[in-house]
Parts: sequence; C-alpha cells; structure tokens
Amino acid sequence: MDFELTEEQALIRDMARQFANQTLLPNAAHWDEEKIFPKDALRAAADLGFASIYVDEAHGGVGLTRVEAALIMEQLSYGCPSTAAYISIHNMVNWMIAHFGNDSQRERWTDSLSSMEKFASYCLTEPSSGSDAASLKTKALKDGDHYVLNGSKAFISGAGDHGADIYLVMVRTGEVGPKGISCIIVEKGTKGMSFGAQEKKLGWHSQPTATVNFDDCRVPAENLIGKEGDGFKIAMQGLDGGRLNIGACSIGGAQFALDTAISYVKERKQFGRAIAEFQATQFKLADMATELEAARLLLYSAAQKVTAKTPDATAHAAMAKRLATDTGFRVTNDALQLHGGYGYLMDYPIERVLRDLRVHQILEGTNEIMRVITARHLLKD
Repeated sequence: MDFELTEEQALIRDMARQFANQTLLPNAAHWDEEKIFPKDALRAAADLGFASIYVDEAHGGVGLTRVEAALIMEQLSYGCPSTAAYISIHNMVNWMIAHFGNDSQRERWTDSLSSMEKFASYCLTEPSSGSDAASLKTKALKDGDHYVLNGSKAFISGAGDHGADIYLVMVRTGEVGPKGISCIIVEKGTKGMSFGAQEKKLGWHSQPTATVNFDDCRVPAENLIGKEGDGFKIAMQGLDGGRLNIGACSIGGAQFALDTAISYVKERKQFGRAIAEFQATQFKLADMATELEAARLLLYSAAQKVTAKTPDATAHAAMAKRLATDTGFRVTNDALQLHGGYGYLMDYPIERVLRDLRVHQILEGTNEIMRVITARHLLKD
C-alpha cells in the first residue's frame, strides 16, 4: 500500500490549501460573527473546481475521486470548517443530479451548480425523522404532469430566502419504508414552498440553516431524479461520500487548532518558562498529533474503498466518519485547553473551530448510527 500522494494529488491539496489560507481563513471570524453566507468566496472556490469535485468530466465536472475530495475538504476546513462543510453539501447535490439524473436534468442544472451561479441544498431530515430516515413523511402525490408536495424538512443547510436556489428533496411517493421514497428537485420560488426562521445555532454561522416547508407545492414531474422508489438508494450512496467529506472537515479544522496551539505554547510563559517546555504539554501535543494522523489515514483508506465501490465501503466510511469527527472535536477541545482562559475568548480562533466541529458528530448520520452500520457489517452472515 502506497501512503504517498501522487504529484497530481499534492498539487490539488496545495491549491486548496492556498485558497483556504488566502480567502477563507482571513474572513472566517467575520463570517461567523456576522452570520454571512459568503457567496463570492464560494464562487471563487467553484472557479477552482471545488463545486463539482467528483462530477464526471463528461457532465462538466472535475472528475476526481473521493480521495482527492477528502484532500480538498481537509484543506478548505483548515480555513473555515463551516464554509467547507457547505461546499461538501453542494457537491453532494451536484453529484446526485449528474450521476442519477437524465441528460435533460444535467443540462438544466449541473453547469449552474458547478459554477455556483446557483447554490444547492440537500433535504432529507424531518422534524420527526433524523436517524430513522426511512420513516420520512413528506409526501409527493402524482397529479397529471406534476407532483404535489406536502410536509417539511428540518435543519437544512443553505436554506432560506437568501440561501440556496435548488433543493434536492427526499419524498414519499409510495409504501411505508425505504422502497417508497423518491428524489425530486424543487427550485426556490416554487409556489407552496416556504422557509422557517433561521435557526440560532452553536456554530456553522457562515451558512444559513432553516426548515423548508411544502404546502400543496406543485413540482413538475420531470424534476424527479431517477425513478419512483430510487430515493433511499440515492440518499445512501450520497451519504457515503458526505460522511467522508465531513470527516475530512473535522480533520482539517482540528489540524488548524493543533497548529495554533503549538504556536501558542511556544510563546506563552508560566513559572518563568514557555509552557511548551513542560513535559505534560509535550505529551498532550504528541497524543493530539498521533490521534489526528490515525484518523486521517483511516479516512483516506475509506475514501479509496468508496471510490472502488468495495463491499465494505459503507462500513469503512462509517468508521472513518465516526473516528475523524470524534477525534477532531477532542483534539480541538484539547487545543482550547492549552490556551487556558484565552481559548474561551472570541479574540482567539479556537472557540469558533470548536463550535463548528461539534455538529459533525451529529450530521450525515450521528456517530451512534455510524456504530450501528459498522456493527451490522461485522455481524452479518
């Protein structure tokens, strides 16, 4: 097994790192404090191909693998985990349309998504169905050449009047359970679609989050992605990649926290010495770096499996997401502790990163669900 990056992968990583350092990191605190959805910066990321990372080149994308996607997301999150996480969600929707849609749908949407002329949101979670996604209740009844949608989606990243333009919505078109779920595109401005108030969140302030409501919302039947009943399959395939991306975002944010802590302990003095000279500090830093590197390697391995579509890919994506997000939060929390009281202040960046990374242990499937997926794989006949 070769653990070295190829020359192309290293160039991609470096390009993402440069963008993060020049565009995201200098603005992240301002976007967080003012709750700004940085559309110009997102479109600048799209100019580098970061809005269509694993969309096939034949469909206007960059055509990279999940490994390169993980490299990009890790570097972008070093600059701003909240903004990087939205880029991940946008990529997932773009890929779903390109991969599962027909030629007409790709022609209609993928170019504008790849340039981020239009922004995308992914609508799966509902007020009463989170981990149990197969029990979703938002209905889409066929009425001539339209579907009529009724229901609501909760915690939708990018949602709102000033947010996303295209919403990929999982709806119930048939029987109870996963086989009755379908996937349909709803464009902002469609009559019967509305948004709840913006959620007041712990972190992820650079992206809007709101409930999306459907009240007799008429959507053209031609917006159905795939066939009726394909929705749950589409959702689960998308989540494998989404889990890798969110894991990578945790690693990138935690690496920033670790690097920041290293700089701080070299300068901060107590008892007449830099606190970096104390063995307790050195041991803490060594453990943080070791655990972060272990999580990174598992994530890259899982990304290779998802790219190759190996039988154990879903389980490894779940393992990697669980380890990366738990480790990322723990390393960032340790970095805050090393800052002492200063780490708790908004004048220092650690508290922002800590707030942003906390939700990664919940979204794209909670880490408890990641354990369920892993255990089922281990125990299957």
